[in-house]
Amino acid sequence: MAIEQPATRPGNPRFSSGPCAKPPAFDLTKLAGAPLGRSHRAAIGKDKLLAAIEGTREILGVPADYRIGIVPASDTGAVEMAMWNLLGARGAEMLAWESFGAGWITDVVKQLKLDAVVKTADYGELVDLASVDFNNDVVFTWNGTTSGVRVPNGDWIPADRAGLTICDATSAAFAQDLPWDKLDVTTFSWQKVLGGEAAHGMIILSPRAVERLESYTPAWPLPKIFRLTKGGKLIDGIFKGATINTPSMLAVEDYLLALDWARSVGGLDGLKGRANANAQAIFNFCANRPWIANLATDPATRSNTSVCLKFTDPRIQDGATFAKAIAKRLEAENIALDIGAYRDAPAGLRIWCGGTVETSDIEAMLPWLEWTFEVEIAAQSVSA
Repeated sequence: MAIEQPATRPGNPRFSSGPCAKPPAFDLTKLAGAPLGRSHRAAIGKDKLLAAIEGTREILGVPADYRIGIVPASDTGAVEMAMWNLLGARGAEMLAWESFGAGWITDVVKQLKLDAVVKTADYGELVDLASVDFNNDVVFTWNGTTSGVRVPNGDWIPADRAGLTICDATSAAFAQDLPWDKLDVTTFSWQKVLGGEAAHGMIILSPRAVERLESYTPAWPLPKIFRLTKGGKLIDGIFKGATINTPSMLAVEDYLLALDWARSVGGLDGLKGRANANAQAIFNFCANRPWIANLATDPATRSNTSVCLKFTDPRIQDGATFAKAIAKRLEAENIALDIGAYRDAPAGLRIWCGGTVETSDIEAMLPWLEWTFEVEIAAQSVSA
């Protein structure tokens, strides 16, 4: 007998993994202080940009001697900037367990044409971290947004490494612990955990990374939009709010609002707690139902932000068709928007659980997921 349609609906059905849900306190009227129509190089613009940089430092606990810059083209631009500026000085080791990490491999091997060591794992798995050679520069994602697999901690990274670590942390920053002493370059985008607007990225450089920038010149030409040095010295202004290209001051105001909200919920600890509670609600749901499971096979590597799920019921005839039908029905009911698995990932669902999502909305959505599963199983049986 089919279960009844649930009575309670999520207050906010937005569970997209990027752009992600706005903070619960968001209101367009709160952006009225944005200096629209003003130069970002005017004093007010520079002050806002510097506040975004220092607010990031404060909440993430970034060391005082690390440089933080706002860069164009979201996290993608920040990762590309790091790779094009820093790689080539020594061997490179590329680690990937999902689509974005695979993209960085393509760029390094086919565009920069480096003879890099490439280590990959299937979706749901993690590469053998113990096998990584830190005499090389190592590029990896902390949290695989499209696979829901993250590194469990930074213990696998030695303190006395010779190479640099370049970490794409876009769906980990503001939700997971990032050990700054183990990370030389860290990147993320505003539109992930804090629900900011798109197109702006952040790049965080350790003193070791700055030393590399000032002592090494890549063999390839660098587009202006990627350049971090001039005359062999770091372009200091980038890390004080003098961005490489024109930023959206409306997006900057939105990010400042998100940082204020983060402070109001307890800063990084509060944000981590919210994400953990959201993800745990889904983990508990899956543990009691044989038809659905976490894509990440090892509980220690399961993401608390981009939770990826797979359907395991043997009655399902076509996994991809079934998963798409589930996502489509939940969207039609305005219960969960944009939760289909990433296009390159295995068929299933991807539910964003970052701190801007309310646990009550996750808990209200899950009974609908079960109802939708039963409806689609019944529909499949009829069509057969």
